[in-house]
Amino acid sequence: MTDTESVEIERVFEAPIDLIWAMWTESDHYANWYGPEGATIPKAEMDVTVGGKRSIAMEMNTPNGLMQMYFVGEYREIDPKTHLLYTEAVADADGNPMTAEQMGMPAGSSMETSVRVDLEDLGGQTKMTMTHIGVPADSPGGKGWEMAIAKMESRVAALTS
Repeated sequence: MTDTESVEIERVFEAPIDLIWAMWTESDHYANWYGPEGATIPKAEMDVTVGGKRSIAMEMNTPNGLMQMYFVGEYREIDPKTHLLYTEAVADADGNPMTAEQMGMPAGSSMETSVRVDLEDLGGQTKMTMTHIGVPADSPGGKGWEMAIAKMESRVAALTS
């Protein structure tokens, strides 16, 4: 996908597909790499079943103090070890998705995006393609994904060395 309204990141990891799947589906692994550099994930609740809910809290120190962001979503498609599709929306601290108006966008705009993760077993290596539909590649969200995937690469390397 080369759509300007999506971020697509492809990587080949020197790791088995089971580990890369776990990075996306197990809370402890996910909390250790998700978010831009400097971010921490104090909460990662993930019911990785079709229709299951996700609730992620992210914190980051900024020059203006602690910034907290919350994301909620639902798993829509799961093919174990090879495919995930889930929705994502910015939420308030109580887990309520924020409206377009609350986000400073035109009324009625959809604030829900979709994240698609496809994994391919390359025999000891794993090819991952992550596409976040609804987030422009050149946006802060796109840059955040680049940093997050770099953190994932470091975590995978530490776990496999």
